[in-house]
Amino acid sequence: MTTEDDNRPARRRVTLTGISSRAWEHPADRGALSALRELRGFDDVVKTFFGMWNERGFRLMFLAGAIRVDHRQYPRVYQLFAEAGSTLDVAELPELFVTPDPRINGQAIGLDRPFIVITTGAVDTLDDDELRALLGHEIGHVRSGHAVYKTILQILTGWLASISWLPVGVMALRAIIAAMYEWWRKAELSADRAGLLAGQDPAASLRLLMKLAGGGDLSQIDTAAFLEQAAEYEGGGDLRDSLHKIGMTAWSSHPVPVARAAELRKWIDSGEYAQILGGDYPRRDSDGDASVTEDVKAAAKAYREDFATSQDPLVGLVRRLGGGAADLAGAAAGKAYGWASDAARRGRRDNGGEGTPDA
Repeated sequence: MTTEDDNRPARRRVTLTGISSRAWEHPADRGALSALRELRGFDDVVKTFFGMWNERGFRLMFLAGAIRVDHRQYPRVYQLFAEAGSTLDVAELPELFVTPDPRINGQAIGLDRPFIVITTGAVDTLDDDELRALLGHEIGHVRSGHAVYKTILQILTGWLASISWLPVGVMALRAIIAAMYEWWRKAELSADRAGLLAGQDPAASLRLLMKLAGGGDLSQIDTAAFLEQAAEYEGGGDLRDSLHKIGMTAWSSHPVPVARAAELRKWIDSGEYAQILGGDYPRRDSDGDASVTEDVKAAAKAYREDFATSQDPLVGLVRRLGGGAADLAGAAAGKAYGWASDAARRGRRDNGGEGTPDA
């Protein structure tokens, strides 16, 4: 059984000096972010979106109805937040608020100065190591620039409700939102990696996901059994289960907790986590040299590998249909790669040959 030992010694964490957000970003997340950053005028589009939405008013909402964390208010949370930021080498921490909600949750919001909100459920239910991982998760969202795009997703979702009487408009908007949800699910996997790097305690990161799934009481939950459950979700059942999973996830911003646990375990087992702790990771000062074409190429490769190794019955059926499906997947990846290459060339030409640094 999983137990918590309040007397365990403090874990020594490696400070990841100068670490770039590229170190923890899932290839599909990084590819989408790189392509967006290379699009000429995209920043202007983002600002136009936010011109219709009062960011200051949204922050004031939390300033008025939540608790802003500092050394005087929620000092335990503030200490863990500072530790997570220090490990990820964040020079200036974003504002952090605690809002009343019994559920375990957190979010990063905003454009010019993103801030983080966590719930009282997280503060009350999570132990120090688990809460540090959650705070690192949200810092990862801020450092990767996810807060900007997630807020746009929230705006688009609101628009969908307001124009539901226009069939054509709804169909176009639904397609955009579905694509953004797919990206956001990958962004959550990136942030899970950032949370693990902030806490450097794989068991605590898994416990956090177990508490998200089970409500917080781990006295009757076993880690190995939880991972077995994740494996069954990934590959068990038949085609009916595959279709149910599509329905469950297509309009969800977060992968289900068992899938997140399986993905985090895979990342640890791949050796990338240990490699980063050993000092082998991209630095922020090299972000300007990053190649959007290579990032999108890596994203396409990640999707191909997922397709090739998935245990899902529906994916297995598609693989068995023959090379046509593989050719189709390869062609789609090739088109995405070609589009990103063109976007990168246009971006370099419009910017005098210089790459766009990581936000």
